Amino acid sequence: MTDFFKGISPVRFEGTGSSNPLAYRHYNKDEIVAGKRMEDHIRPAVAYWHTFAAEGGDPFGGRTFDRPWFDKGMDGARLKADVAFEFFDLLDMPFFCFHDVDIAPEGATLAESNRNVRAIGDIFARKMETSRTKLLWGTANLFSNRRYMAGAATNPDPEIFAYAAGQVKNVLELTHELGGQNYVLWGGREGYETLLNTRFGQEQDQMARFLTLVIEHAKKIGFTGQILIEPKPQEPSKHQYDYDVATVYGFLQRYGLEKDVKCNIEVGHAFLAGHSFEHELAVASSLGMLGSVDANRNDLQSGWDTDHFPNNAAEMALAFYYILKQGGLGKGGFNFDAKVRRQSLDPADLLYGHIGGLDTLARGLKGAAALIEDGEFDRLLDERYAGWDKGLGKDILAGKLSLADIAARVEAESLNPQPRSGRQEYLENLVNRFV
Repeated sequence: MTDFFKGISPVRFEGTGSSNPLAYRHYNKDEIVAGKRMEDHIRPAVAYWHTFAAEGGDPFGGRTFDRPWFDKGMDGARLKADVAFEFFDLLDMPFFCFHDVDIAPEGATLAESNRNVRAIGDIFARKMETSRTKLLWGTANLFSNRRYMAGAATNPDPEIFAYAAGQVKNVLELTHELGGQNYVLWGGREGYETLLNTRFGQEQDQMARFLTLVIEHAKKIGFTGQILIEPKPQEPSKHQYDYDVATVYGFLQRYGLEKDVKCNIEVGHAFLAGHSFEHELAVASSLGMLGSVDANRNDLQSGWDTDHFPNNAAEMALAFYYILKQGGLGKGGFNFDAKVRRQSLDPADLLYGHIGGLDTLARGLKGAAALIEDGEFDRLLDERYAGWDKGLGKDILAGKLSLADIAARVEAESLNPQPRSGRQEYLENLVNRFV
């Protein structure tokens, strides 16, 4: 045991009457909600990068955190792994997620970097033998190193494409060996700063080829988890090719990959694309693309991805509505892609963020389950679209009527339809009744 969290006891569920800041008030992992344990609905995960590698910097200032593993090379990486699993145990967290460069320092060559990652992966494997915390997903960081300033898969230099492929191969295999249930590809710099030096079509072809190679290798090694793309519209690139769920689906469909890949959807990225979180979830679910999610939120007064912990139960209730309606997240989960603020210096602050986030998810889940069980919300939606289930509407969707047939029917039946209220305010009040 390290002494990083010295004096802090394991976090337990104490109920809404508790005033203990290091206790869950709403998140009771064994509570049955809609026929399933709360933990099995949420499947929460700690993000290794924000929790243990983040330095407290922002666009205008550098490191504010003082972690004992910073700048200590592989010795620091080993200490960080020890602290990480102590943290997972304190929170009673079932999953974690990682990038390769967050768990181990980069070496002078790809081979050295991969060996470093493997060495920490061996530590993870040993710890997972006695810990209940498992791996939700792994990914390779193909955006931080300066070699990736013009992208990885979409780089104009094929040698950089090849280097990135070597990174992904290593992390994909490690994810498989550790029992990870998903592998995520986030194209942090798969986009462009200016079209003046960009061949848009070629970069799309390169990205599709890279993704195809990943899919093929996953099958070769027997990886049965989900391959996920995480949409984001901008920042760091001016325009990123995985702008939102609809854009990703169009890209996948163009290259015949839509059956092999799903989406990992993040709250903050949805907002940067001009959408709500529930919009992206609804689109993904309707396309069969909803694989996993990242739980966070943005500071809406700032113009970048600020990665706060979630704290709006009403918004999460709408998110869980779409997740529950599609039967859950399957192999996916809720990864806390969130970080404490740069002034939150104490080890306990890391626990406060996750405790509050899990309580928010629990409230959202229970609200959504109650909303669905009540039935009025779904009944009103069914009523609004009922005309498409019979007669004219049904014939139109079935392709039984041509444009001329439809026009003739309007005239023959003297149709003069009048608009009906969408009842938005009533529906907003209805949702809030269950949160």
